[in-house]
Amino acid sequence: MQGTMQQSQLTLVDIFERAERMFPDHAIITGGPNPHRYTYGDWAKRTRQLGTVLDNLGLSADARVGSFCWNHYRHLELYFAAPCSGRVLHTLNIRLFPEQLVYVVNHAEDEAIFVDRSLLPLFLPILDQLTTVKHVVVIDDGSGPEVPNDPRFSDYETLLDGAAPAQFHIDDENQASSMCYTSGTTGNPKGVLYSHRSTWLHSMAVTSTTTIGLDNNDRVLVIVPMFHANAWGTPYAAPMCGAELIFPGSDMSPANLAGLIQDEKATFAMGVPTIWQGIAPIIDDYDFSSLRRITAGGSATPESVIKFFEDKLGIEMICGWGMTETSPVASISNVDHRDQGKSPDEKVKIHAKAGTIVAGVQARIVEPDTTTALPWDDEANGELQVRGPWIAADYYKPDAGVELTTEDGWMKTGDIAAISQYGVLRLIDRTKDLVKSGGEWISSVDVENIIMGHPDVAEAAIVAIPHPKWTERPLACVVLKPGVEQSDAKKAEILEFLAPQIAKWWMPDALEFIDEVPKTSVGKFSKKDLRSKFDSYELPEVAR
Repeated sequence: MQGTMQQSQLTLVDIFERAERMFPDHAIITGGPNPHRYTYGDWAKRTRQLGTVLDNLGLSADARVGSFCWNHYRHLELYFAAPCSGRVLHTLNIRLFPEQLVYVVNHAEDEAIFVDRSLLPLFLPILDQLTTVKHVVVIDDGSGPEVPNDPRFSDYETLLDGAAPAQFHIDDENQASSMCYTSGTTGNPKGVLYSHRSTWLHSMAVTSTTTIGLDNNDRVLVIVPMFHANAWGTPYAAPMCGAELIFPGSDMSPANLAGLIQDEKATFAMGVPTIWQGIAPIIDDYDFSSLRRITAGGSATPESVIKFFEDKLGIEMICGWGMTETSPVASISNVDHRDQGKSPDEKVKIHAKAGTIVAGVQARIVEPDTTTALPWDDEANGELQVRGPWIAADYYKPDAGVELTTEDGWMKTGDIAAISQYGVLRLIDRTKDLVKSGGEWISSVDVENIIMGHPDVAEAAIVAIPHPKWTERPLACVVLKPGVEQSDAKKAEILEFLAPQIAKWWMPDALEFIDEVPKTSVGKFSKKDLRSKFDSYELPEVAR
């Protein structure tokens, strides 16, 4: 028997028109060196005009439209004008190496790129290598070089001036809406192509109280870059529920971010762990009393960072897990009713986990190279695999031999995890970052988080170093806080701090101080760079 419900298409046009009609007085604010504020009503008018501009440029019906921009209001206009006019928004990572940027633009076959004037120094050197780009639209964000006298170039505001409003309509919810490329830690970056339907459903999930619970009363500071997995879906979820938006513009300094929280009375703020580590030293200089919640993601957040902010602000720091391939929100570390009686320190440990699998996502852990599911007992661990309506089934034009999903339809994440009986994920490591010592696995993430709990440590990364007896052993790479002197005594102190908290055979065989942990383009630790740096390092042979 079939149900009697109506069928309707889930598209971004629906989210756009909802914000246009229901929240025209809600604010969209951009900070930084070129501040701006207007309303959803203003945004909707300009977004419709931008839809007409895309037609006037002669872009094809399903053109990929690149954005090479900071977080600001005009980037949000692109977020909707491109997909609502039938095109595909391709957010370009401004921190990619030039050769990677050339690869992703040519691989996606972008026809037009919208670029902030302040970013022209990064963009212009690669322009002549971009084989499909016909139009470069410059967004004047207040700084940068003169725009080249080149017929391919035009000015954003000039194009918008006087443009008629477009009428948006999408017939098929499965039509592509946007695309992001992975940060390319191994091989070429890989394209993930989202649909209107997947983005609509993901937006609904982000507004659910079982995830981050974004709602109509929020003023959300979007620190996470809009090129990073669509800023965790916030630029779509906020218009859906009417949350007001605050963008930092091109100034990502801790002072600008903290000032926006204080001056704009942000209730919600989201950024990667390194952002919060940067804000921590100046937190007492600002009023953060408006915040009801902050989120951290993109990489594992040290328990010490979570505890610091929760102690200082008296609010939860929520973490989670996701990937570009999962849109990205797939789990969130909320404390549920089973945990309400636990101590503050126990709750910090809960918040540091990857969290509960969100409704709409299914997960399993499997034995290596099999589809044999392992039990949810928080002890068995294996490769984490997921599936669901906002989980990628394949990459866009994948390279030969790259297989994202299993034969039975589950996406392979490359993460090693355990799952509790109640569906709480505990990430152990990336497959390639595990240390295999004498046939046993050592979690680099667990050891790193403990070391970063030492009061003198700013960052720590564990990498595997070849060992003649045990195959691999862990090396600790540690960044000290400013003003702390490097010494053999400090190394010994940090290792003594670590020793009682882990199994003896997990202990790093050596510790080296470094100036900084290399980062990927989205702020994650780049272990491959550290492995390369220490590839000839000789560890002492230790007894296990």
